[in-house]
Amino acid sequence: MLTLRRGRVLFAAKPDNESLPMSLSQGRTYLAIPGPSVMPDAVLRAMHRASPNIYEGELHDVVASLLPDLKALAQTTGDVAIYTGNGHAAWEASLANVCAPGDTVLVLATGRFGHGWAEMARGLGLSVDVLDFGEQDAVDMDRVTAALKADSAGLIKAVLVCQTDTSTGVRNDVAGVRAAMDAAGHDALLMADCMASLGCDNFAMDDWGVDVMVAGCQKGLMTPAGLGFVFFNAKAAGRQVGRVSVWWNWQPRAHPNMFYEYFNGTAPTHHLYGLRAALDLIKEEGLDNVMARHAVLARAIWAACDVWGQGGALRLNVKDPANRSHSVTSIGMEPGQGDKLRQWCEHQAGLTLGIGLGREPADAWFRIGHMGHVNAQMILGCLATIEAGLIACDIPHQAGGIRAAAEVIAAA
Repeated sequence: MLTLRRGRVLFAAKPDNESLPMSLSQGRTYLAIPGPSVMPDAVLRAMHRASPNIYEGELHDVVASLLPDLKALAQTTGDVAIYTGNGHAAWEASLANVCAPGDTVLVLATGRFGHGWAEMARGLGLSVDVLDFGEQDAVDMDRVTAALKADSAGLIKAVLVCQTDTSTGVRNDVAGVRAAMDAAGHDALLMADCMASLGCDNFAMDDWGVDVMVAGCQKGLMTPAGLGFVFFNAKAAGRQVGRVSVWWNWQPRAHPNMFYEYFNGTAPTHHLYGLRAALDLIKEEGLDNVMARHAVLARAIWAACDVWGQGGALRLNVKDPANRSHSVTSIGMEPGQGDKLRQWCEHQAGLTLGIGLGREPADAWFRIGHMGHVNAQMILGCLATIEAGLIACDIPHQAGGIRAAAEVIAAA
């Protein structure tokens, strides 16, 4: 085989008798995993620039503009600290500020990421109690109230819950958790993980009585992974532990004396420009419209799956629509079929679906991310590709899923 290059490989010439396999995946691919999500062109353009002056000027104005818009998205008058890091960094930051080694937290788990937050807490030397509600059901408020009433000594410092667990697609009633805590008469902090829900599902931090919320930039906020956010109210600030590392301390980040303290060092410059563009898109569309769009597109996916499942094993992980996320859907089939379908969709049609995560066997499951920069034609194209994959992979299903999805979108 002759390779033609100048400094790097450009293309490889194959002998006449060796042909490449035909694929329909050429062209722009579609990343339909549940984060990182599709990035708008406006975000990419905003980031495509030379490094700015970090000491004064435009970058300082950009950061000052981000803070009120992030708070508006979370519906809070509290504070927000921005960390250069992923969601796991936000987990650690949230715990490091309000919990000391030996403290107890109660984790309400509805999937892998609830357990992940619990593992983070154990790594910080905390005592962790886990209420596991399985991988298909939302938090049972009666169990929460009972667990907190049993804590007569008041050892539990915080209750941790994911609004949406990205692995299962279970959506929890965060306001209901606060009501369950109040019913128990317990004064623990309520901490919510909104990594997969902020900007996709409604979240009202102040109205729902949430004390600490963690999120990231790479899902509903449509920016490349790399920024973590911790929102906190006055109650949480008042319970900050006496010793917090300089890096994790949220107070200087939320109330800096100088620009340097926003990020405890050099600012993540290009992410900030991208985030500014993403928040502008959300403001232009209107937050209520953003929520409504995500809800309609989620229902279209569910409608297609309901029809397909009538002719085979395909099924939605979460049975009750009220407990389903509007940003990610987990779908199960027979063992091996999930991976087989994913591989066909990616390599033959250019559609990348999310792997099975948190369910066994993993190869029986796949996930669709429908968060952030997605619209009707993207979701319909995604669903049509999945149906083509079901046919190509000879996976039993009932025809008509695409029409069912189209009717949901048409009715909107």
